[in-house]
Amino acid sequence: MAIKCQYHFKFRNDVPTRFHRQRREVAFAPGGGKSPIIVPWESVAAWVTQAQGATQYGVQRQYGLGIGFIDPETGQQHFVELRQPGMLLALGLWESVRAYMEYEVHTREEIQDPHGLHQAGDPPYEGVHTFHHARRRLHRRYREGEIGLIKVTLWYLWHILDLWTIPFHLAEWEIRVIQKAGRKTLPASLDQWSQPLPQEQWAKPSEELVRLSAEVRRLREKNPHRAIEEVFADAHRGLGVVA
Repeated sequence: MAIKCQYHFKFRNDVPTRFHRQRREVAFAPGGGKSPIIVPWESVAAWVTQAQGATQYGVQRQYGLGIGFIDPETGQQHFVELRQPGMLLALGLWESVRAYMEYEVHTREEIQDPHGLHQAGDPPYEGVHTFHHARRRLHRRYREGEIGLIKVTLWYLWHILDLWTIPFHLAEWEIRVIQKAGRKTLPASLDQWSQPLPQEQWAKPSEELVRLSAEVRRLREKNPHRAIEEVFADAHRGLGVVA
């Protein structure tokens, strides 16, 4: 609980990293009263880490997503690392950011899961609406014979033990606090930077990135089931791009 409270109250002072796809820039706020660092999107590096160790409880694995950049004014290197539950989730988090910045994803609905837990008009986070969608989906699957009474019973038993909708109400409350705190802590310069631009002022990707993206799409169409990290590696090698 102490760790949860520590991270929760960090939102009152910390400014999250912001991605502006019209400017093709990323803004990092180092905190401590320092000015935000704004760097070109294509200069940002990302990596996924995996660590494994043995403890008295057995073998444990840890995964993370790292994002790094160089301050264009001082030349100093900066990086942040985000702990992730698994390798695929770490890759998926970066892929969602990359797809957003490259206009491969335009709306949240395009990347929602196919289980019907999000519908038009829902807020962009999990909340009480998620619980009700899940329960309706459970009943529909039972009526259509996809699942049996045992699964339905276990679903209800689990959520009763999990205090029914209370966790979802707490999640919505925390989101509201984070949003309110974020509006207060956002520096004026970063707020101005975050505003949308007229389309004629939108930044364009480099020719190198355009060629690399086309090669990635070609390789993906050739073998859709191949691991995405292997596809990107082959695309870099094929075009002689230095990562």
